[in-house]
Amino acid sequence: MARRRVTVVEPHLPHYRVPFFERLATELDTRGIALTVAHGTPPASPASPGSPASPGPGLPDAVALPHHGRELPGAVALPQRSLRLGAREVQWRRLGELGRACDALVFHHGPGHLDPYPRLALTRPFRGPPVALWGWGDRGGLGGSGARTVRGLLTRRADWFFAYTDEGARNVAASGFPAHRVTVVRNSTDTAALLAARRRVTAEQVAAFRACHGLRPGRTAWYVGGLEARKRIPFLLAAADLTARRLPGFRLLVAGDGSGRPLVESAAGGAVTYLGPLSCEAKALVGAASDVLLMPGAVGLAAVDALALGTPVVTVPGSHGPEFGYLRHGRSALVVRGAGREFADAVVDLLSSPERLERMRRWCRQDASQYSVEWMSARFADGVERLLEGG
Repeated sequence: MARRRVTVVEPHLPHYRVPFFERLATELDTRGIALTVAHGTPPASPASPGSPASPGPGLPDAVALPHHGRELPGAVALPQRSLRLGAREVQWRRLGELGRACDALVFHHGPGHLDPYPRLALTRPFRGPPVALWGWGDRGGLGGSGARTVRGLLTRRADWFFAYTDEGARNVAASGFPAHRVTVVRNSTDTAALLAARRRVTAEQVAAFRACHGLRPGRTAWYVGGLEARKRIPFLLAAADLTARRLPGFRLLVAGDGSGRPLVESAAGGAVTYLGPLSCEAKALVGAASDVLLMPGAVGLAAVDALALGTPVVTVPGSHGPEFGYLRHGRSALVVRGAGREFADAVVDLLSSPERLERMRRWCRQDASQYSVEWMSARFADGVERLLEGG
């Protein structure tokens, strides 16, 4: 019997997706299905001024550099075109023979990516292989007016939907997509690698790192992610300053890079320490030395890191990524309403309550067991099998 083939088309291939696709290829191979990952190139992002960010002091040489060089074996780079429509840039990629020499196609579902819609606009005899979508399943992309309405109508013509989270699946079903053709994959990073890195961190390394930066146990917070507008970096820095005024010894460690980097660098030396971008090993060390993760802006996959490393998230209501749904107020997170002062009050109260903090840290680690690329790939493979079998 000939092996069936599925092609997943990604707008681009970020480094954190590589472990998932490696695991998915293995999982599908055991089921007699071959995987091809085809991808475009990432959009240009505003670079932060100044020299490239380098990790801060106190990190061992072996863990100091971010790991972005790992490539996915067999991945296919696609020709890509872009077009600016008003304030938005839209992109599409040319599949060529890859679009014909497979038994199913899975496309990213998101604004600005046109790849699946010309196929979905065709009637089924002319469409070619079955077409699946995967992504947030956000309400804004499934209905509304104008282009969003057209996109929603075409989305409902897909043969399958792989939703990042349970909430995304509910949104897709509420839009009229058949619920029995939706798979929830529980979007995740490689938590197994992060937990393994955490186990390799020694008490001596943590002590040396704390000594280098003047950190106190029970008085240390961290932030990890892009330094960009939607992350509300000015709010984060102001809240850190307010917290330090009320809680002697408080420090905020900031890991990441982006257009907001100059703001962070200008705040460094007070309550803030800037570490730059981090590798998995370095992230494990910083998480081991920290008590809570502060993220007043959009919470996405950082929620998975926080759960795995046992650092409860302090955030505010807002436009979060789907992974925000993994967090529970009062258990693994505090969702604070109000301004910077209320946010700082919540941080002070939590860090001043060691028993409550330790309880939340345990709950984080307990909840982390639900999210991994291993579970994600198994769910995805289940959905691919059902897609190939006609649902």
